[in-house]
Amino acid sequence: MNFENYSIIPNYNTNKTDLFLATEQEIELCEKTLAIEFDDDYKDYVLTFGNGILGGTYIRMYLPKRIMNTLSKWKNRITEYWFWDEGKDILTKHEVLNSVRVGDTFDGDELILYKSYYYILPRHSEKIYKIGKTLDEMITWLCSTGILTEPFVERDFEPFDTVEWGE
Repeated sequence: MNFENYSIIPNYNTNKTDLFLATEQEIELCEKTLAIEFDDDYKDYVLTFGNGILGGTYIRMYLPKRIMNTLSKWKNRITEYWFWDEGKDILTKHEVLNSVRVGDTFDGDELILYKSYYYILPRHSEKIYKIGKTLDEMITWLCSTGILTEPFVERDFEPFDTVEWGE
């Protein structure tokens, strides 16, 4: 993944730029435990930037620990509040429940990985969007299509630890 346009900005609450990174072991454990394979872009992102928010205040990618620790609760919520029937030609409810949530947006859109593809479950739409095979493709889509938010070019990353994120 090309991080040339990315910049780390100080955390709003602490004014620090300390990074809270994943480890190779955590990535491998998550992949093995959940029987998935992350693309190299995702691995590079969580090893380079880690926990935080990208695009000013828009995209939150989850570290492997968060993915594993919240998966069951997320699947229960999706089961109870499923409303993406308009997107069933892209992914069925069963397929979504066999996916892994890897992040979200500030607006509450769910970013998921299913069979090596990234998808988005929008909070305010019954559609499901198939984005691509890499995290870079998903970030580019989210930031530039104008479908879920106004397009923006900044790739500012604000780090924060899990305590600040309510974990």
